[in-house]
Amino acid sequence: MRDYKYERERMVETQIRARGVRDERVLQAMLRVPRHLFVPPEFEDMAYADTPLPIGEGQTISQPYMVAVMTELLEIKETDKVLEIGTGSGYQTAILAELASLVVTVERIETLLRKAERRLTELGYTNIIFIVGDGTLGWKKEAPYQGIIVTAGAPEVPPSLFEQLDEGGRMVIPVGAWGYQTLTLVRKENGRMIKEELFGCTFVPLIGKEGWKENGA
Repeated sequence: MRDYKYERERMVETQIRARGVRDERVLQAMLRVPRHLFVPPEFEDMAYADTPLPIGEGQTISQPYMVAVMTELLEIKETDKVLEIGTGSGYQTAILAELASLVVTVERIETLLRKAERRLTELGYTNIIFIVGDGTLGWKKEAPYQGIIVTAGAPEVPPSLFEQLDEGGRMVIPVGAWGYQTLTLVRKENGRMIKEELFGCTFVPLIGKEGWKENGA
């Protein structure tokens, strides 16, 4: 079986480092995690391309650059607890697990979550808690989180997620319309929400009680 080491190195150098990602821990994590194991077999030869890919159930695995940028924005420390909303393929989960002490990942589509859980367990990750549920409500049991990453587009920042963010913590979330959002960095300072809009992006919609309804309402 191919290990795609060369393709991973090329991805990091040409798609990620060349575009300004500088956090060496993030770059090393992107080098270590075998992205080709997180895409459907028919897309394996495109796993390291500069593009998102379908993973089934109407969901996608994000473009490598987007994964790296969102991860870098969290400024994860080895002692941090991170909440991920939208497990998807489990690739972003693996990157987070390389950097944080604990990752809690929430996915509303159980078939996707269980597939990701099997894959990540086979790869030896032991610092991940897998939850099937409404990601817009987060996971109170392990709160507060020093970092929260949302890999789906929300109409606004879900109040439950902000509540579960630790003082001084950082959340990265796409906010905007159903089909187009602005990647937004949210910080909690003295209990207040500080938002910084970064750049345009397109993610699948964040479905849930504090997000979009299934019909886009």
